[in-house]
Amino acid sequence: IPTIFVAYTGEALDYKAPLLKSISAVDKAATEVCRLFDKSVHKVYSYLGWEQEYFLIDEDLYMARPDLILTGRTLMGHESAKNQQLDDHYFGAIPERVAAFMKDLEIEALKLGIPAKPCHNETAPSQFELAPIYESCNLAVDHNMILMSLMKEVAHKHGFRVLLHEKPFKGVNGSGKHCNWSLGTDTGVQLMAPGKSDKDNLRFITFVVNTLSAIYRHNGLLKASVMSAANAHRLGGAEAPPAIISSFLGSEISSVLDHMETTDNFVKLLSKRELKLDIPQIPELLIDNTDRNRTSPFAFTGNRFEFRAVGAEANCAPAMIALNTAVAEQLEMFRDDVDALVRKGEEKEFAIVKVLRKYIKYCKPVRFDGNGYSDEWKDEAIKRGLDCESSTPLIFDNYLTKETIAMFRKENVMTESELKARNEIKWSTYTKKIQIEARVMGDLALNHIIPIATKYQSSLLDNIIKMETVLGKEEGDRLSKENIATVKEIAEHVADIRRLVDELINRRKVANKIESARKRAIAYHDGIAPMLEEIRQRIDALELMVDDQQWTLPKYRELLFF
Repeated sequence: IPTIFVAYTGEALDYKAPLLKSISAVDKAATEVCRLFDKSVHKVYSYLGWEQEYFLIDEDLYMARPDLILTGRTLMGHESAKNQQLDDHYFGAIPERVAAFMKDLEIEALKLGIPAKPCHNETAPSQFELAPIYESCNLAVDHNMILMSLMKEVAHKHGFRVLLHEKPFKGVNGSGKHCNWSLGTDTGVQLMAPGKSDKDNLRFITFVVNTLSAIYRHNGLLKASVMSAANAHRLGGAEAPPAIISSFLGSEISSVLDHMETTDNFVKLLSKRELKLDIPQIPELLIDNTDRNRTSPFAFTGNRFEFRAVGAEANCAPAMIALNTAVAEQLEMFRDDVDALVRKGEEKEFAIVKVLRKYIKYCKPVRFDGNGYSDEWKDEAIKRGLDCESSTPLIFDNYLTKETIAMFRKENVMTESELKARNEIKWSTYTKKIQIEARVMGDLALNHIIPIATKYQSSLLDNIIKMETVLGKEEGDRLSKENIATVKEIAEHVADIRRLVDELINRRKVANKIESARKRAIAYHDGIAPMLEEIRQRIDALELMVDDQQWTLPKYRELLFF
């Protein structure tokens, strides 16, 4: 049963209350803007269609990987010789076991009122996706939370484990939850889709431009709403958008906005009820305009915006709260600016265009149709004034800026104390996630990897000694040259692992003494998280050297190809 948790003092303790408040805020603000075009509009709905990506792993192999069990991702493991480079999983047939799981999942979801529609392979091996028919934002969030729990139950019946971690396997695609967001009126009009008349198209441009302005104004907050210890591994590579919020519009929409910005006679008022825009191509331009730019975090896709940076394991609510509230604030500013010009005697339509032209110039830095992965874009984004911070704990600071606090307070979505409390939890959760990974890494490295490596090393030494005994030292050494080199290399990796694990433990002890949740999270990000990768490099090197029969952890080629 959907529940709202509230403290005795009245503060919201979960995401449900702020979500409902944000939906109410965008409804009120968008309705006022819609009434500039159609007085019959009395309500605006926010819609959400999420796409849930996930991995399916054989349950028996999953149980043989302590890192997967305890952290949700593989802390070690060399990539398979074959992974996703041929795209044969993405374009191939759904495996029979998986198809049976998907059918069962769809039936169970429908029993709970979740209208799941397409299920298909995703890019990485053993990666799949499920998407529903879009619904009202509040209901869609509830359904996604229910579905993530349901997936685990159904997978168990089919001998699978579902991995919802944003990056369970290094070197292949991570998993996201693309949130397709749009607005619609109680009169049946899609506000993010062009219409058949110039008036409809002016309304369409109004909502697109205001959404872009909201994204630009609060791009740091939007990034903070999707950031986590897990999603930080995914963002910026393998079809996941970068940790810089920008919007892909496509050449057609971009050209319309550029034309509107620079053309003085953009609108002509033919009569009290009829106007003429200098953009006759709008009704047809969006037929095939989809988000081919996979590097965009916030892409316009024909009749909606797709927020592609949300992580697979995340609750959709934080991202929708930030987006709805930011758009509500922006629409209120737009209506105030238009009303101010009308009061000065400006015709309403001319006032709308005048304000839009100002906003088009204002939000231009957030529009980017190029390669978001390139180093050139990172440099360009800094020049444009976009938030380019990559440290997860520091990204959370965007929730506590003066602009963010003022916005949430103004829209009656969250108070300053509620925002501060949530950030304490975000920093604390980040620290605990990295802390658990560090402990698991240390445990596996010392009690699992090193014993296996030294056992194999001993077998090599035994072979070297026997070669010398039978063939003589000179001939034995010559023929055992490669084994001797391998013994030395194993010894160096083992020594490095021991040294790095000891350093990891000491750094954790120092960081744990820091009282501030924020500073402790920063210490874990800067000093501890990078060490996990250093240790992993040595372990992955050993995986390629040690006898396959002695390496007891299931490898990527076994986990990803069932």
